[in-house]
Amino acid sequence: MTLGYVTLGAHDPEEATKFFDPTLGALGYEASRPFPGWVMYGPKGKDAILGICKPYDGKEPRAGNGNMLSFLASSKEQIQAAHAAALANGGTCEGPPGYRPSDATSGFYAAYFRDPVGNKLCAFLMD
Repeated sequence: MTLGYVTLGAHDPEEATKFFDPTLGALGYEASRPFPGWVMYGPKGKDAILGICKPYDGKEPRAGNGNMLSFLASSKEQIQAAHAAALANGGTCEGPPGYRPSDATSGFYAAYFRDPVGNKLCAFLMD
């Protein structure tokens, strides 16, 4: 089975694009609007994998504890640009770009940040 897509709730999906367009754009993702009230993101030229919408139940959107979406990057520069874009557009830092563990010089390189709703996101690569 292959994962089809993931959704994140937002107060206003169009307002959320102010965070997601530059942040995911730095990773090579683009937005589409296939349905009213939805903004979808996917790698350029490929299917969308992330949907931003108001919660179906009409309640306030909120982040889950222990939930995180991770986006595979192709370079450290992409990760640094995504992290910078996130912070410049209403996000908060959960871990600056760098190797994990912090004393490593290769392997898992990542940056962690939260969107304005509080959803935890990660941009990473393995080298």
